Amino acid sequence: MSELVEYDAQHCFHPFSNYHDLNRKGSRMIERAEGVYIFDEHGHQILDGMSGLWCVNLGYSCQPLIEAATKQLSELPYYNLFFQTSHPPAARLAKLLAEVTPEGMNHVFFTGSGSECNDTVVRMVRYYWNNLGKTNKKTIIARKNAYHGSTIAGASLGGMEFMHKQTGCLVPDIVHIDQPYAFGEYDGDDIQAFGLERARQLEAKILELGEDNVAAFIAEPIQGAGGVIIPPESYWPEIQRICDKYEILLVADEVICGFGRTGEWFASQTYNIRPDLLCMAKGITSGYLPLGGVMVRDEVAQVLKDANSEFAHGFTYSGHPAACAVAIANIEEMQKQHIIPTLKESIIPYFADKWQQLAQHPLVGEARSKGMVGAIELVRDKASKERYSKELEVGMMCRENCIASGLVMRAVGDTMIVSPPLIITKQEIDLLVERATLALDKTLANL
Repeated sequence: MSELVEYDAQHCFHPFSNYHDLNRKGSRMIERAEGVYIFDEHGHQILDGMSGLWCVNLGYSCQPLIEAATKQLSELPYYNLFFQTSHPPAARLAKLLAEVTPEGMNHVFFTGSGSECNDTVVRMVRYYWNNLGKTNKKTIIARKNAYHGSTIAGASLGGMEFMHKQTGCLVPDIVHIDQPYAFGEYDGDDIQAFGLERARQLEAKILELGEDNVAAFIAEPIQGAGGVIIPPESYWPEIQRICDKYEILLVADEVICGFGRTGEWFASQTYNIRPDLLCMAKGITSGYLPLGGVMVRDEVAQVLKDANSEFAHGFTYSGHPAACAVAIANIEEMQKQHIIPTLKESIIPYFADKWQQLAQHPLVGEARSKGMVGAIELVRDKASKERYSKELEVGMMCRENCIASGLVMRAVGDTMIVSPPLIITKQEIDLLVERATLALDKTLANL
């Protein structure tokens, strides 16, 4: 164990980690990165199939982003947006975001992360209805197995039971309906009927709670940390219909899907939905600096503007100038490199075809993708979808085999997921699938 790994074990708590297991083996020390690759302390090259944590869209070592941060740090390294104050990067980024986000969204509340976005959503949704005199509209409906961050409010909105059990004290008036997870929760042949059934659980829950008590519905267009749950095409149009019918706010958590991940600037555009609030982070700076934001539809923004009271909410680093400068550079670089047209016309179809080839592996029950996210389901029996015993931890076994094969793939139970940098080439996609296949072969041999 190297000196740095020992320091880490002695002094550093890691997110979402079993510290006993982590310190027994020692953390993997990543020292540098370039393009779509990371390199550990031993110099091993690893293709980062997860873009860090879904965020390094323009890959590592993107000079325009580095230069933007350096320049801004030399001019104005920090100032806040409190007390009727602003600064040029925040103002310029707000204008730029209004241009690339879905039509009718022209206002942004800056945060430091996706978790902070979802905390903001809880506050903003209830503040909105209070200002309309509908103070009973407090309940927010979310989905089981959804991930909306790990703060108290984010974990409460999320539908991951193990987090709820650890947290204990959750934000009240948040309820959950089922997710549109066809592979894991549906045995029939009509996938679109399944999508409608899951969407209509929202309507049933609204009627159960009472329309006058429901404030909003929040969901990721594609559930990311839940296992890349891609909804049937019938799902989102029905969700939109229900939100419109009962006048509840639709909140799209695009922390993962935003900034090109689905082949549009935002997945709301991919699925043709009209969110009232839209959460974003991660890809807004390609992960180079922490930044998030909640875009607000004009009609909602007008109510907030007309309120004769203070919205008592905010963060020290809301609209941090260096982070905003990097976000501007990130969006402009995406436009300059024609990232989204290239994805739609060339890279996404190629990735979908190559990823689907993994379905032929004897360990894979399904291979699915949408845009530049993908998942494979690890099973004992392809026909019945029977899983291996949980005690075997097949997903974790496969994850270790991926690293040994030079690839980062994430395990969600026995589902393996990827979200590669958007700059990935066809040759690098070939390498990703080649290394994934090697890891699957090793895992099957282990089993």
